[in-house]
Parts: sequence; structure tokens; C-alpha cells
Amino acid sequence: MENYTKYKLKGRDELASVLTGTDNLFIIACNKCFKEFETVDEPDCDEFEKIVSEEGKTITGSAKVDFLCNKVQTERKLQDMIPEGTEHVFVISCGLGVQTVADMVNVPVYAAADSLNYRGHHGMALTKKSCDACAQCYLNVTGGVCPIVDCSKSLVNGQCGGAKNGKCEVDSSKDCAWEKIYRRLEKQGRLDEFLNQPVQMRDYSKADHKFVTEYVKSVRENRLDGYYGGVHPTERKEFTEHLPLERFPDPETVVIPLSMHAGAPANPVVQVGDTVKVGQVIGESAGFISSPVHSSVSGTVTAIENHGHATRGECLSVVIRSDGKNTLHESVQPHKGLDDLTPDEIVEIVRDAGIVGMGGAGFPTSVKLKPAKPVDTILLNGCECEPLLTADHRVLLEFADDVIFGLKAIIKATGAEKGLIVIEDNKPDAIELMKEKTAGYDNMDVVVARTKYPQGAEKMLIKRVTGRKVPSGGLPADVGCIVSNISTTKAISDAIQKGMPLIERVVTVTGEKLKKPGNYIVKIGTNTKDLIDYCGGLTDDDVTIKAGGPMMGFVLSDLNVPIMKGSNGIIAVETDHTVEQPCIKCGRCMDVCPMELSPLYFAKYADEENWQGMKDKNVMDCVECRCCEYICSSKIPLVAKIKAGKNAVRGMK
Repeated sequence: MENYTKYKLKGRDELASVLTGTDNLFIIACNKCFKEFETVDEPDCDEFEKIVSEEGKTITGSAKVDFLCNKVQTERKLQDMIPEGTEHVFVISCGLGVQTVADMVNVPVYAAADSLNYRGHHGMALTKKSCDACAQCYLNVTGGVCPIVDCSKSLVNGQCGGAKNGKCEVDSSKDCAWEKIYRRLEKQGRLDEFLNQPVQMRDYSKADHKFVTEYVKSVRENRLDGYYGGVHPTERKEFTEHLPLERFPDPETVVIPLSMHAGAPANPVVQVGDTVKVGQVIGESAGFISSPVHSSVSGTVTAIENHGHATRGECLSVVIRSDGKNTLHESVQPHKGLDDLTPDEIVEIVRDAGIVGMGGAGFPTSVKLKPAKPVDTILLNGCECEPLLTADHRVLLEFADDVIFGLKAIIKATGAEKGLIVIEDNKPDAIELMKEKTAGYDNMDVVVARTKYPQGAEKMLIKRVTGRKVPSGGLPADVGCIVSNISTTKAISDAIQKGMPLIERVVTVTGEKLKKPGNYIVKIGTNTKDLIDYCGGLTDDDVTIKAGGPMMGFVLSDLNVPIMKGSNGIIAVETDHTVEQPCIKCGRCMDVCPMELSPLYFAKYADEENWQGMKDKNVMDCVECRCCEYICSSKIPLVAKIKAGKNAVRGMK
């Protein structure tokens, strides 16, 4: 590929002239961007150090930095790095990098490189796919509707006024982007804020540097609101966010995996031929980090064998043929009132009910409710920041009292001082309802978070709401917090008030390739294909089906897998046929990584099987949110490479 690098080292004679009258130099070199990622160690810094030494100058130190223009990460990397006694700093980078360093240090800064005219541009991509990424543009203003992608005229000079029956005058197959923006902002309660903004008419024949500078500054501030990085994928929640919950018809047969949680799989305690009832234990916990499994139907055990599993390939499962009666097991009885339960009794109820994190991770909730350190804040994750999914949104709307009860139980079990229900601002109806429900509680509140992915990741949520940063390798309890999913919290209420273990959950079945999307209350063990068929099936064959959301979900090559405790969604979306290209070191992945990592190295090191390199770059801190892969100019399957690296690092001695 062509090399679009933005700078090169100045010539020897010019550098000798610049070095005149200077000494005690610190050298900062940016590792080049916009070129094929072939080497980690660019030669410019070593070449300049050689010239400096030949000129008889003292070098106090040097640093090689990726994407020097990234001010947030550069400040962190260079903190306390420049030694005392340094009198001058020389920077090898483009003008952006020089300016970044100049804003950071209190000694003279010199440019050791020439910035060149180059034919690429920041944000260049190697694919033809339309932008659907970072919101370093208008998305915070327009409620998430992109004025470039969604409008045939790109909205570049204000409203065109050319819509007819809600369709674009240029392309009648497209909805008018202005009307979409209007409806979205009206729903979010931000319409007046938008309408009161003056229309910016811009003369594109010349650059308004003041306008550009102020605009970029404001956009960067919005991007870093709450936490570093993140992206704004198109939400596509309009398919199902307005649809009330519907109980999915009871399946004739359920296949219940004995591993639907982090830790050891449960051990089966039933045999083929046994008659079981709803809520009966069919698998016992196999350790401290484990969880029991219960029958979701009454009927007969017909097999205990390996079956397909959405995330593990296959798993030992209990197959039960339903008798259609839904007879409750004798153990399903309401417990004492919450005021009469001790914290330990609450934890025991949660453990016996087989409740685990229902946002996807599946960590046993009873373990989370007995942290090794004291906690003061419970955060209920009502963000549901994954595109398409609306399961937790509907739970908030239709089971608000149960969510409040579950939060009260968590607060009592942990001894926390307060509980905060965090909801993104794209769910104004849920925000209004939960504010009303919590108004009478001194120790509960609703926090409205500006929509951004992956806000629901617990480390991001904690930083966004409390300002606390979970240390590398640490847990939320290390900073006095516990994060609980909305559906998990509702399940705690069911366990205490009804005595019902975790045998069903809300699942969003949706996507542009599905004929009839919806939100369903589904029994654990229900076949995924049955769900899709019930929703009218698929619109065509060019489809990708995932368990979970489009960002962190797992591709299903076989639809004969059961709904599990963590199955918050089944989505049918358009297949991305984009072909992987070589890394061009554009820096996008580092810009959006909420954990402030450098994913481009993970791709390179995975290909080289340099597992120690991945460990040194803190690959284990990656939360696999897929922001890096989503925004990658070269469409590199970064998360697959990261997972391979993590597995290799875990196996290192």
C-alpha cells in the first residue's frame, strides 16, 4: 500500500543548524501512522540521536510514542518521563504531535521533522462501507441520526425542505433524515435545544480555521464525556423499543445447559426418566464460582448429553420433554419479607435461585453480593448500550416495582449506602418512570447518562457515574462499587417474593433481516430457531445471526442452541462481506478503546504469536467491547486475535 506518513526527519544540515545553541536534549519520536504496520521500531529516533551525538550534545533521554497527537494518552505516557536538567525537547512528528508536546512541557520545543503534504486524510478507510462509527461529527447534536449517511443530500447546508410523505426528494426509498432527527430529539426531550441552534451556513470554498478549531475542541470534549473512547454505533432500537413484552409459547422440549455461568459447570442431579417440576434443581453448583440450574418446565428428563451451546460450542445439557402442565416444585415458595431477612439469608436465596449476571457475563450474583471489600454504592446498569437490544428497557418499563425491590435487597445484602439506577438518555420513558418510583427513597437515585457505547461495561459505568477507576486486574469492589444488570435485579425480586429460581428471561429478537421483531419472556432451554420462526423467519439468506448484540454477540452458525440465562437477544442482521486489509496505523482503534489500550499491537503480535508482547501491552485488561474492530479502517478481526492472545497468556507459565 502507499505510504501516507505525514512527516520525515529534517536533513542533516538543517538539523545541525537547529541544534546550534542547544544542549541537554530530550527526544520524543512519534511512531509513524498512515502506513502499513510493518515494524514497531521506526528508525527516525535512532537516526536523530546519532546526529545529536555527533554534534556533541548531551541527551537526557528519549521516548517513542504511538500517535503523539492523542493528547490524553500522550500525557499519561510522558508523565514524569522527562528528566530534570532537560533544557530543550525535540519532537519527531507531524505538526499535531509537536503542538501536543508544546502544550505539555515548560521548556523550548523544536520540530525535528518536516511535515509533508500527503494524499491521505485523517479518518481514511480502505473499504467502501458507509461511516457508522465514531460520532466525531454531529451525532451528539442530532440524537444519533447521522446527517451524512442518513441523508442523500448530506445535510451540508441545512434543511432542504424537499421531503414528501416523510421520504427524501432525492431518493424516495429513504426516510427524510430531518424528520428522523426531529422524532428522535422529540422523544429524548431535546427538540427545543436543537431548534434553538442557529443554522451554520458554511462557505466550502475556503477554510474557516476558527470555526474548525472551536468545533473540533467541542467534539473532543463530548467524546471524552464520562470516560475515554467509545463509539456511537447506529442504535436501531426502533424495531422493538415500543413493543410490550409478550410471553413466548411454552416449548414442547427444553435443552438446559449445565453451564450458563462463569466458573465450573453444574453437576446433574437428575437421571433420564425422572419426572421434574418447574423450579426443581436439576444441576448442583460444582464450586464457589458456580451456580445451580433449575428446570423451566414440568415433564420428563429424556436425555443428559452434550448439546449445542451459543458460546462454548457444546455443553452437557439436560433435555426435558414438557407435559404442558407447568407444575411448580414444592420448593417454590415466597420467602420472608425483606425487612425480616438478614444479609446472609438474601445471599443464600440468590445463590439457591441460580441467579447470575444476565447481561452476558454470567458471573454468579451471590458471589458478587459478598465482596471481599466494603462497598458503598450499587449501580444498576440500565444503559443497554448495545444496538438493537431492548430487553432491559422493557423490564424497566413493565417490572419497575420488581427492579426497585431487587435493588433494595442488594443494598441490604451488601450494606451499601446508596443505589443508583443508570439509564442512557435514549430511554426517556424509563427515566421518567424510575425517577417517579425512586422519589420516596433517600438512598436511591436515577442517573441519566449520555448515550455512548460501551457505557454498560461495568468499569466504564463506574468511571462515568462515580469518577472512580477500577485498577488493572481489579474488581468493582476495589473502588467500593457493585454493578448489577436490570434483569438480574428483577430476578432477585422473583427469588425473594415468589421463591422462583431463574428459569426464564426477557429476550429481544430483532434485526433488519427479521420479519417480525419483538420482546419475549422466554423459558430457559427454548430453542433459538423456534424463536426466529415465531417471529416470521428471515427476510433472505444473506444474514448473520448472533446471540447477543451486534457488538459483543456471538455468531450462531447453528440455530439449534438453547436460550440461556445470559441470552438478552437474538439478532438477524446484514452480513458484512468486507475483506480484511493490512493495518495502516491510522490510530482509530487507540482513539476509541475505553480501556486506553493499543489494539493495533494485539493484531500484529497475535499474527506473530508474540504472546509476551500482548501481555506486556495489557491484553488482559481488554473488555472485548469490539470498539476497535468496529472502527478499524482495515476491518481486521481484532477481537478474535485478542481472544487468542488472552488464551495464550493464560497458558503461559
